[in-house]
Amino acid sequence: MAIQTILERPFITITNLIWSFDHTTNRVNILLVKRDNHPFNGYWALPETFMRAQESAEEAALRLVREKIGMDLSGSHTEQLATFTNPQRTPGDRALSLAYMTFLPEKPQLKAGYGASDARWFTMGYTDTTYSFENDQRLFNTTQTPVQRAYYANVTENQSDPDKHLAFDHEWILKVACDRIRNKLDYQPNVLLILGSKFTLKDARRVYSPFLKTPVDDIDNSNFKKSHQDLFTDLGTSEVKGPGRPARLYKLAHLIA
Repeated sequence: MAIQTILERPFITITNLIWSFDHTTNRVNILLVKRDNHPFNGYWALPETFMRAQESAEEAALRLVREKIGMDLSGSHTEQLATFTNPQRTPGDRALSLAYMTFLPEKPQLKAGYGASDARWFTMGYTDTTYSFENDQRLFNTTQTPVQRAYYANVTENQSDPDKHLAFDHEWILKVACDRIRNKLDYQPNVLLILGSKFTLKDARRVYSPFLKTPVDDIDNSNFKKSHQDLFTDLGTSEVKGPGRPARLYKLAHLIA
């Protein structure tokens, strides 16, 4: 193997899956940006940045939130998802992605920022085989391919149309993120941070619903409360929302990085 090949250094990027909750529509949202540079100029994508020499990956993820949204968050609002290193994930120069998830306590207004021509909140939904994300007439789905090797074997086809596909391997990264959140709902539901410092059980079920691919009304409130009692702290207060009994408020009992 040539010495030059051995010594080649790939780029290191931070991909940040930024989640929020819309209290008007009661839906989970994720931030996507429309790229304004190559590769994948004109494609929608997850926000990314290069990691700087003097910062950690977590610091870069939080910096990306400051630059894109103008919010200063503590490390408790972000967690590492995975590292994506397949050589086929980017055309041209090789780039590794350290992916993080950030859970915003509110849904702020957006600005596109450097390297993007647009930034939008996409509402989360689901089909039998995918998770979906929609904004107006734009609709993107996570990959239906369940196996990583098979996905990357056809990654060029998966990137063929900017109206149907996200840039790079972001459909795969989104799938990994949604599966991770789903698998942790019953013991580490950090995603509920998107509801703010306190929430009702109904709002918690609204967050769980798309990840479980289950209508919110099919998640029984009594069973939900019983099965999650060790994860939530009852604040002993209530809020009035229209007629009927006031809803009790809860918070996450603990956070695990």
